[in-house]
Amino acid sequence: MNRIKNLLLVLLISLLCSNLFAKGDSYIYDYWGDIEKSPDTYRVANVLFAHDLNLGSSLKNPSGFFCINDSVYLVDTDNNRILELTFTKDKKLVYKRTIDKINTPEGIVDTFLGPKDIFVDASGFIYVADTNNGRVVKVDSNLNLVLQFLEPDDPTYKKGKSFLPEKVVADSKGRVYILAKNVNRGFIKYEYDGTFSGFYGAGDVVVNWTDYVWKMFSTKAQRAQLESFVPTEYSNVYIDNEGFLFSVTKTFEEWALHSGEAKPIRRLNALGDDILITNAEYLPIGDVDWGNAGGIKGPAHFSDITVLDNEVYVAVDETRGRIFGYDSQGYLLYAFGGRGNINGFFTSPAAIEHIGRDLFVLDSMNASITVLSPTEYGDLIYDATELYARGEYDQSADVWKQVLGYNGNYDLAYIGLGKSYIRQEKYKEAMELFKLKRDRRDYSKAFKYYRQEWLEKNIYWLIAVVLALILIPFIIKQIKKFKKELMSL
Repeated sequence: MNRIKNLLLVLLISLLCSNLFAKGDSYIYDYWGDIEKSPDTYRVANVLFAHDLNLGSSLKNPSGFFCINDSVYLVDTDNNRILELTFTKDKKLVYKRTIDKINTPEGIVDTFLGPKDIFVDASGFIYVADTNNGRVVKVDSNLNLVLQFLEPDDPTYKKGKSFLPEKVVADSKGRVYILAKNVNRGFIKYEYDGTFSGFYGAGDVVVNWTDYVWKMFSTKAQRAQLESFVPTEYSNVYIDNEGFLFSVTKTFEEWALHSGEAKPIRRLNALGDDILITNAEYLPIGDVDWGNAGGIKGPAHFSDITVLDNEVYVAVDETRGRIFGYDSQGYLLYAFGGRGNINGFFTSPAAIEHIGRDLFVLDSMNASITVLSPTEYGDLIYDATELYARGEYDQSADVWKQVLGYNGNYDLAYIGLGKSYIRQEKYKEAMELFKLKRDRRDYSKAFKYYRQEWLEKNIYWLIAVVLALILIPFIIKQIKKFKKELMSL
């Protein structure tokens, strides 16, 4: 009997520990690159499987995800279908319809084959990366075919491999950007009418130096067998409210992460140049340091990214199942999650999306959708960030103080409070906060303003002192000269 009681006690303790671990895994990094535990910024609101959505069959290798307004589109790849769901106020997803057929102008009903992504524009047009059919289709809300984007027939496009579009987005002008498997020249760009217009945002060339040295001493036949140096391939893409493309890549050399040579997250402008702002101490690369605990090795490899309306971008790491949120300046707001089968952890996170501040994570292996909602602490961080962006600096400072009430080690709260103080012309107080958190860049800015303010307040005293330093020696000299003349009489 005692043995059974002990066993039950061990099981109870294990369950409690697993729950504590699942709900206490949030962290940030301090100035020294050490992990600082923090309150949870998000909580699990719901975890949904096929039976929760009242589907007739299970999900099979779901790989794509898109949200707009209160609609959620899920690409159920191996079932050759797309599920349209509605996100309710009580944080639930309700099945609306299945999209598995499209109507062609000829009156023929067409189907998908291994689709992997979907995008819906503000006008309601739906773009589907119909991967194994070698096309991207544009359909209206009634699923009538409007346009097909096929393999480019152009000298600049190298043929010889199957055309397999895997990711798609479109801008406000109807221009379409496609990521295709085996294409390493960036995005394939099409105009609104389906005309191929070239490549966009070609990645940097990745050089493996061991291969480079080996090639120098290899025969011609051996060199032909080696993989050639090719540009980085993107793995996913998201278009933000301003029309910039946020992209993620998993192809890079580990040593190039901290130097900034490798750029796993990029924000591409109209010319395809990376304009991502990185003012923080550490670059937006996910974990700053990594080991091989649990047999998992290497740095973060982001499988997807989404951008909130407040310019916070959130990326999901398929290596360790973690979620990283950054503000528009590149500061890490939060990190949480992990690999596992408990709520809030993931086995193979394939996509991340958002509605408002709620996040949705698609786990392709578990065939599940996790809905994450911000805690009060998380909402405060967002509130402070948004208030500052709107120019409401006093209110922003007040909210950052509330954040510090939850987490006294939150460096960004001190920095955010310091920035608000600069806008309020409290330069000395700002300098003290920046000094406390070793923020050299912002300290220099605050010091420049403080010095300017001090000069403006004391300019008359300074002029008086300078004049005194000039005039007093002259007067003394004249007095001595006058005395000397008097004595000579």
